[in-house]
Amino acid sequence: MKITHLSVVTLDYTVSDTSGEVLDTTEGREPLVYLHGSGYLVPGLENALYERAAGDSFELTVPAADAYGEYEESLVQEVPGELFDGMEVAEGDTFVADTDDGHRPVTIVEVSEDFVKVDANHPLAGMDLHFKVNVREVRAATAEEIAHGHIHGEEDCGHGHHHEHEGCCGGHGHSHGDDHECCGGKGHAHGEEHECCGGKGHGHDHHHDAEEPHECCGGHGGCRN
Repeated sequence: MKITHLSVVTLDYTVSDTSGEVLDTTEGREPLVYLHGSGYLVPGLENALYERAAGDSFELTVPAADAYGEYEESLVQEVPGELFDGMEVAEGDTFVADTDDGHRPVTIVEVSEDFVKVDANHPLAGMDLHFKVNVREVRAATAEEIAHGHIHGEEDCGHGHHHEHEGCCGGHGHSHGDDHECCGGKGHAHGEEHECCGGKGHGHDHHHDAEEPHECCGGHGGCRN
């Protein structure tokens, strides 16, 4: 069968930047399994997969606008250091800010005595991405999977089933406990290793707990790990 809206798709992928550097891949790992059309992949890749079938292989360059978006200088802001309530923070630490647009991962890019500069752009914002994709399997989703918005069973790539990937090919930033957050999807924090290429997720090692609500990154709310 061909990939349609809410098909369950199993695929292999490799994603690179325009210089050819590999950012994420399923090579030597488990494939990515996801519910197509659920927002797990970046739009450019998701749209290119419609009408594909098992056995199809293709390459695709996705412009930044259809991947993680263009880089926005307005998402880089200086916030008062006291908003972090005495926590020790350092360049490269990542938090989640509660904004008007929902939860948004932010990265600390500078720390001074008077302020902390944070960047709410995705690490791959402004980058065109090149995908190599092989579709392994396509099946119809169950009624329960459609109702819940994610796949079930041992192949579950979103809830409780841990793969070896970082979450790079997948989704738009949901916290699924998966490794795919980078390549196809838009940055949900899946807990897997794929967090950068197709999905819009972050894969930083530095996280801190900030219990007090902060107004960082243009949003109204708090920074939390």
